[in-house]
Amino acid sequence: MELMKFICPDSPYVWDHNGVSKCFNNLLLGFGVNLLTLVMIVVLGIVNGRRKQWTRIHLSANILLSVLAALGACLAFFDIIMLLKTKFNAESILFHECLYACSQFSVWVAILIVSRGETWLDVLGNGILCYWWIMKLLCLIPQLQIVFSSPQVVRWIKEICVAITDIVFGISINIIRMKVASSENSSMVEPLLPYQRQTEEGSFRDSGIICKIWRLMTFKTIDPVLEHGVNKQLDFEDLLQLPVDMDPSSCHNLLLRMWDAQKRNNLSNPSLLRTICSAYGWPYFCLGLLKVLNDCLGFAGPLLLNRLIHFLQQGARNVDGYVLAISLGLVSVLKSFLDTQYTFRLSQLRLKLRSSIMTIIYRKCLCVSLAERSKFSEGEIQTFMSVDADRIVNLCNSAHDMWSLPLQIGIALYLLYKQVKFAFVSGLAITILLIPVNKWIANLIANATKCMMEQKDERIRKTAELLSFIRTLKMYGWELLFASWLMKTRSSEVRYLSTRKYLDAWCVFFWATTPTLFSLFTFGLYSLTGHELDAATVFTCLALFNNLISPLNSFPWVINGLIDAAISTRRLSKYLSSYESNIEPESSSPIVNNEKFDSEEPAVAVNDASCTWSSYDEKEYDLVLEDANLYVPKGFMVAIIGEVGSGKSSLLNLLLGETRVINGSIYLTGSKAYVPQVPWIMSGTIRDNILLGKDYDQKRYSEVLHACTLDLDISLMMGGDMACIGEKGINLSGGQRARLALARALYHGTDTYLLDDILSAVDAHVARSILQNAILGPLMNNETRILCTHNIQAIYLADMVVVMDKGHVKWVGSPADSSVTSHISFLSLDEVNTFTEVQNTKKLSNESEKTQEVECIITSNEAQDIIEAEARKVGRVEATVYKKYAAFAGWFITVLTCLSAILMQASRNGNDLWLSFWVDTTGSNQSKYSTTFYLVILCMFCLVNSSLTLMRAFAFAFGGLRAAIRVHDKLLGNLTDAPVSFFDQTPSGRILNRFSSDLYTIDDSLPFILNILLANFVGLLGITIVLSFVQVMFLLLLIPFWFMYSKLQFYYRSTSRELRRLDSVSRSPIYASFTETLDGSSTIRAFNSVDFFLFRFMQHVQIYQRTSYTEIIASLWLSLRLQLLAAFIVSFVAVMAIVGTHGYIPVNLGTPGLVGLALSYASPIVSLLGSFLTSFTETEKEMVSVERVLQYMDIPQEKLTGENPLDSNWPSIGDIQFQNVTLRYMPSLPPALLDVSFDIRGGSQVGIVGRTGAGKSSILNVLFRLNPVSCGCVLVDGLNIAGVPVRDLRSKIAIVPQSPFLFEGSLRANLDPFQMSSDEKIWNTLEKCCLKEEIEAAGGLDIHVKESGTTFSVGQRQLLCLARALLKSSKVLCLDECTANVDTQTASKLQKAISSECQSRTILTIAHRISTVLIMDNIFILDQGILVEQGNPQVLLRDDSSRFSSFARASAM
Repeated sequence: MELMKFICPDSPYVWDHNGVSKCFNNLLLGFGVNLLTLVMIVVLGIVNGRRKQWTRIHLSANILLSVLAALGACLAFFDIIMLLKTKFNAESILFHECLYACSQFSVWVAILIVSRGETWLDVLGNGILCYWWIMKLLCLIPQLQIVFSSPQVVRWIKEICVAITDIVFGISINIIRMKVASSENSSMVEPLLPYQRQTEEGSFRDSGIICKIWRLMTFKTIDPVLEHGVNKQLDFEDLLQLPVDMDPSSCHNLLLRMWDAQKRNNLSNPSLLRTICSAYGWPYFCLGLLKVLNDCLGFAGPLLLNRLIHFLQQGARNVDGYVLAISLGLVSVLKSFLDTQYTFRLSQLRLKLRSSIMTIIYRKCLCVSLAERSKFSEGEIQTFMSVDADRIVNLCNSAHDMWSLPLQIGIALYLLYKQVKFAFVSGLAITILLIPVNKWIANLIANATKCMMEQKDERIRKTAELLSFIRTLKMYGWELLFASWLMKTRSSEVRYLSTRKYLDAWCVFFWATTPTLFSLFTFGLYSLTGHELDAATVFTCLALFNNLISPLNSFPWVINGLIDAAISTRRLSKYLSSYESNIEPESSSPIVNNEKFDSEEPAVAVNDASCTWSSYDEKEYDLVLEDANLYVPKGFMVAIIGEVGSGKSSLLNLLLGETRVINGSIYLTGSKAYVPQVPWIMSGTIRDNILLGKDYDQKRYSEVLHACTLDLDISLMMGGDMACIGEKGINLSGGQRARLALARALYHGTDTYLLDDILSAVDAHVARSILQNAILGPLMNNETRILCTHNIQAIYLADMVVVMDKGHVKWVGSPADSSVTSHISFLSLDEVNTFTEVQNTKKLSNESEKTQEVECIITSNEAQDIIEAEARKVGRVEATVYKKYAAFAGWFITVLTCLSAILMQASRNGNDLWLSFWVDTTGSNQSKYSTTFYLVILCMFCLVNSSLTLMRAFAFAFGGLRAAIRVHDKLLGNLTDAPVSFFDQTPSGRILNRFSSDLYTIDDSLPFILNILLANFVGLLGITIVLSFVQVMFLLLLIPFWFMYSKLQFYYRSTSRELRRLDSVSRSPIYASFTETLDGSSTIRAFNSVDFFLFRFMQHVQIYQRTSYTEIIASLWLSLRLQLLAAFIVSFVAVMAIVGTHGYIPVNLGTPGLVGLALSYASPIVSLLGSFLTSFTETEKEMVSVERVLQYMDIPQEKLTGENPLDSNWPSIGDIQFQNVTLRYMPSLPPALLDVSFDIRGGSQVGIVGRTGAGKSSILNVLFRLNPVSCGCVLVDGLNIAGVPVRDLRSKIAIVPQSPFLFEGSLRANLDPFQMSSDEKIWNTLEKCCLKEEIEAAGGLDIHVKESGTTFSVGQRQLLCLARALLKSSKVLCLDECTANVDTQTASKLQKAISSECQSRTILTIAHRISTVLIMDNIFILDQGILVEQGNPQVLLRDDSSRFSSFARASAM
């Protein structure tokens, strides 16, 4: 006991009235812990000193830890010096203080000594010590509690420095150890702490480490970009390079590996959220440690403020006042660095996650079969990429904020308790009462969000459908009908959006008024319980209230973000869990029980296979193929034939693995190539489409072009094979698209070719050439070819014929078999007789005219682009953009919102000034009024503030909704009225980007960020006015401060605008590529090009990531400098307050209450300044979305009106006259029609014939005024159609388009969307089109047609389009190859039906089948846009020198 009295003479051994005693803390938690640490270091140093191999890290890490250890030793040595000084002054010193100071110094010296050795990381980074460094930090808490209760300011600041050094050292040593132990890079400390494992022979050079750290901390890497941004328009080459670990491929591989592990561990219900945690959870957790430190440091300001005001109240004149004033600024500086570093690291993690999710969604799109994908609409899948990915990425912010905000609130409440005791409970009660209200609102928001997202998916799907088929819709005159359907979906979406916005407004109201109510109830109860308010208490509490505002206001948005992220992760988990099927060759070859074939391994074998287009989740399904059996020997050419809808295309898709196999097995050997019935053409050059990622071989390339008869077409194009083709091959004819797809297959040189009806899209000459040079030519002759066709030449030249009938393989045999004719009853008798002779020779005649050949293919090194590059504005967002947005919202609501915000801030500042007046009058005992009077005035301020807050919240919600509705409606209206040429030159992905991402910004984030901007602006304005009023000296700082602030802002904003525009431009290729891939995924899988397209997509994502990365660093560059500027202001105001109390300046700086108010207002200016410019630049960035949408409000419009009023019966006769018509699709392109003139009598039938690309479809484009003619005119019934209102013109002419078009909805709506025909009339028309039986079997007119009409085969879709045209009572009917995809017998029936139904109608038929036009009254033959021949087909047929007779001979060969 004597010893304890000697060690602790003036302190209880363990506890005192405030907690742990000073003696216990110094002796056990200080000296004891340090002694144990010292022992462990010595033991581990001895053990590891005998090792021959050790871990060495980068010099930068060594320097960092050495600097920290040296700093710790200096601080401990400072304690020893102070103790010695006390001793020399003949004052007593405490023994436990000496033990603690010396032990602390010894530990840091030991660390310094060990760090100079080779094995230092193996010692200090040992697993036990790593754990100990973190546990040791807990011992700091009692020490800090004792120090904070001390009045000595210098000691207080010294101990904070000691604590920060300990914390940083403990965290750093753990992170370094993890970096060394991990085999994967982590972005947490890579720029600062790179590492390398070496033996003792190794050496490492390092230079400029201090400079590197400084550049990292101050974001100076962005300087070159900012310099460029001020001087010129930025381009992608000017952007920063991504760190290695942020490359999209590495991010993709990491998340995919974790997702696969998740699926293995949780087969039934894999979670994307758990996958993200596995991939990025640890670095995210480490960021949480940094955030704890940052958040706790935020409360140093109010504590220092409290000390400073106490100092001012006491009127002391020592140095403590200056130390406190400067410390306020230094804390702000430190917090600025911590805050920006946390934001930077978090942003890096967000970008990694975004890249991972985008690429994994794209990869899934490439790997999921068409059948499995059918459970998701195209719009829904596009929303995954455009909306859900961003919402999941926002989880990075929301998850940390979910615990950080309550922590900040908790610390603030504890500090309030220390100021006003339990009076703060009254304010807390208000907050607690609002929790169930906010929970209820949050649930309502979640439900509204879920419903809104469903409607958004449907709207985007309908928008994509509208954009994809805009040409066909304009021909039908249905664009307004589709727009109205789209508007109904938008109305439903807006209904849920408005629910969400108004609920958000209530959230904003409750949380924004909480601090005001909190202060009212807290100060009210505190004063009513007999306590006297003083300046230190009031303004410390006000500073704490300000610290409460941000977490309280952010909390509802955090909850919303978590709700959105939860919904999106569930949606994406379902999509990513979709079954992926791969058709791989079986290990053993199938047994071929067929004597006709050799026993060698077949190329294709299908055994009792049944399949459906339903996904694997669906229990009920309809079989499209049933018990199919097929064996194809290698090298055979197989013709698959059958009536429309018999299952020909389904059989090819079964072989490709695109259908869901119910039973049976499929065997397909070797590589394969696929040409679909509707060719998939991607935007880019012709060469890119053919190569599809394969290396360029000029010899083979030339052979392929010649075999597919593309050489002549390419020679006529500007740019040759480097000519750019539009989205979906929009600027190519149907035949050119088919031959381009065939050339792609041929160039890839695979073992098996699957060709779906490729000959139907080309004329007889070209079909014969393709058969001779491609399918039967040397490039393909020895390979297996499976061809779905109605072409008689191909059928009789095949080695095997497969007859399909209603999903069954009806017959398989050789065309030489005598029984073949009985199985192909859908061929007309004449055609069978004709081709029976042909099949005996098995040779194609070479006596007919040869198609023109071009010896040299024109090639070019530069792509000739038909697609316009996306427009990008230069300079700042113009004021007109803001004005137009305000006009969309409504000027009255805009003024009301601004006015309510200004008055709201004025009422809040009035509230604070009234408090200042209250404490001044009560503090000087000059109060003339009772406490009740002060409280009543305070209540009035609170009531006015709450009312104005509610008004502002609802005004913003209403204005934002109105703007969103008007912008969408105007954008849709302008696009609906745009000419077809606009859509030919603009990828639909680019337009869809406006309707998805940009419109989502205008709907949701723009009003939100504008609200924050307005609040920050009026908040800054209020602070500036109050500071100028209560601190006159602040006016001296105002002008230079504003000058520096505006310069920084200008320097940054010049670059920020450009980066935001680059961000928007770089986003468009991602969505365009994704949309394109959705359409062609089956082709990509067939060519085994998944890796190539994934790599191509990752390149788009990489550019997008680089833009975002540069944008983030630029933003943090500005934020840091602004916060440092604001820290100077805090120090200036505080120092001026100290100087004023000393009387060094003649100006009276006001009462203690006003000085306290000035100091409490100066503290939050740090965050408010940064928040203001961030919100300002973010608003400008978000306004880029409005700017981009406005670009499409200025696009050219079709001339909808006309000077010629139309009679309701026009055209009554159907006469058509073309007079010297010339048509060019673009000024730079050759004419599609050149000086074409002809007359068509009313009621006559005219056929238009010509080789592919001759200009046949251009005749219809002119007739429907899809493209303006360069010269000439067209008369219908003597009326110039140029003067007819364009929609009236199109509604008076019926058409069956070249590409059949069906939309999602009922079959009745597809046939008769305006509901003009009775069911009886519809059924009669379907019967004439040979579809009645199939429709009745499927369920009648109310059956649901899937997206793009995938419910039906291509042939059936053409027949439905023909039925639609027949239902339309029009004098003019245009048929654009409407029977190309149907069998000959069906085509013959249709021809008869058309002839009988349309006897009085004028019919224009574009056809490749000569049999189709033989019965016409007249035919026109086009060649390269010139009308080269016309006349009666029978007369021309007898003329051997006519072009038509050569066509007929070619088709008969």
